[in-house]
Parts: sequence; structure tokens; C-alpha cells
Amino acid sequence: MSQPQPAPLNSRGLLLAFSAYLLWGAFPLYFHLLAAAGPLEIIGHRIFWSFLFCLAGVLLWREWGHLREVVAKPRLFWGLAAAGVLVSVNWLIYVWGVLNDHIVDAALGYFINPLITVTLAVVVLRERLRTAQKVAVGIGLVAVVVIAVGYGQIPWVALSLAVSFGGYGLVKKQVGAVVSPLVGLTVETALLTPLAFGYLLWLQFTGASAYLANGPGLTVALTLAGAVTAIPLLLFAAASSRIPLSMMGLIQYLTPVIQFGIGVWVNHEEMPTSRWIGFGLVWVALLLMTADSLRAARRPAVIEPEVMN
Repeated sequence: MSQPQPAPLNSRGLLLAFSAYLLWGAFPLYFHLLAAAGPLEIIGHRIFWSFLFCLAGVLLWREWGHLREVVAKPRLFWGLAAAGVLVSVNWLIYVWGVLNDHIVDAALGYFINPLITVTLAVVVLRERLRTAQKVAVGIGLVAVVVIAVGYGQIPWVALSLAVSFGGYGLVKKQVGAVVSPLVGLTVETALLTPLAFGYLLWLQFTGASAYLANGPGLTVALTLAGAVTAIPLLLFAAASSRIPLSMMGLIQYLTPVIQFGIGVWVNHEEMPTSRWIGFGLVWVALLLMTADSLRAARRPAVIEPEVMN
């Protein structure tokens, strides 16, 4: 009797996943186009236009009932409120880093994000790590120390991005998989839109806004911030429902690889030896964690000895 063959990978799902991570990887190039506006104004526009774009999507795809359902449940609503604050902080730090020649640090942040995520799982959710995961987190910690000592300062941009995005993922996990990505982002941005819109109006009235003062190119680019933010998220959501999570976990590294390349070879940021060593250690940790995750995904659901310790 022949063994059942594994299901072939969904080619459309792969295309959607690669598209999402390619777009996220190219974000530094987009945000450099907005440099005249400054980080705070960029984030204000990103929140405001993302809300309008997502709201239009909710109406177009008839998810209004789902949106009302989420808003009516305090646990979901306040969970998404917390997620909105965390992702906005993440956006602000990321944009500041891109505009201040810290693209490599931003890439490092998203490389170490899986290590931060498993650490948060231990600290907050009281989960137990497998041995390989513990070793990977330890190597990641050594990498950060090497970079900090060699570079003369703590890589705060990388750590802040990793922690804020790890916290965002943790909150979204607590909220659960019951909220669609489109509705989730709609609520997250809706709660911050009054603040963002008020800030943008204040900039306009005081003459400090770059939105209409630096030519139509910048105006259009800032207006597109909503679409630029939401489209990769929707592509990601569509991909994750078509291909295995383990495959998504592998493809996710495409984003920081692209950002790293932009930082080193396009933005010509410094890469002293200590930084290369630190990144090398991070990559070793990620290879170890990825191999362990793939091994665990192929294994039948059993309780591992180290989990019981």
C-alpha cells in the first residue's frame, strides 16, 4: 500500500507570500521618498490614510457586520486598542530609523524578532522552550552584546522594533484568530485616527506641514501611505490561509534580508567587523530555531521531555 504523498505547495499562496514580504522589504525606499515630512508627520498620515483605506475595504468586502461584532466585545476592542498603540510605536521607530541611517539596525530588529517572540512567550505566557530554542535565544543575546560592545552603543532601534513588534504579535495572539486582518487594522487605526488627524491639522494651520508644501509628488506619496500599509497585510493574510505556517516562517526572513541589503549597499551604512560578527551570530541562531521548528512541525504531537522539566 503506497504511502500518502504530501500535498503540493499552493503556488498562488507562495506568490502572495513573496509579494507581501518583498513589499515590506522595500519599505525603506518608500519612506526615503517621504523624508521631507519627518517621522511624526509620516506616521500621522500612515495612521489616517490606513484607516480610510481599511474602512473602504470593510465596506467593499461587506465586513461591516464583523466590525460591529468586534467593537461590541470589550476584550477584542481593548486588545486591538493596545495592538494599535504598539504597532504605531513600531512604525514611528522604524520610520525614524530609516530616515536617520539606521536601516541595518531596522533589519537586525526584524531578524531578532523571532527570538524576542519566544522570550515573550516564556515571560508572559509561561511557555517552556525546547533545548534548541533556548540555545538560539542565548546566541541571540550574545550577538546583541557583541554588536553593542563593538559599535559603542546598544542597538536600541533594533531592540525597540523587535520588542514592540513582538508585543504586537503577543497581543494579537491574545485577541485570537477571530478578527480578520482588515477589520483588525481598521479598529487599530480608528482608535488613533483622531489624534493623528488632529496633529496633521495642527501642522497644516501652523504652516509646518510638508503635505501640500513640497510638490504633488510628496502629497501623492503620503496619501498612498494607507494602501502601502494595508496591501502587504492583506497579501500576507491571503497567503497564510493557503500555505503552511512553517513555509511562511521561512519566507518571512526575505524582508530583513532585503532591508539589510538596502542599508549596506544602497544607503552605505557602516558595517564594522563587530557588526558582521553580531549579524552572523543572529543568523546562526535563526538557522537553529528554523531547523528546530521544521523538525517539530514534522513530528507527531507528543510531549517532549524538556517541556516537562
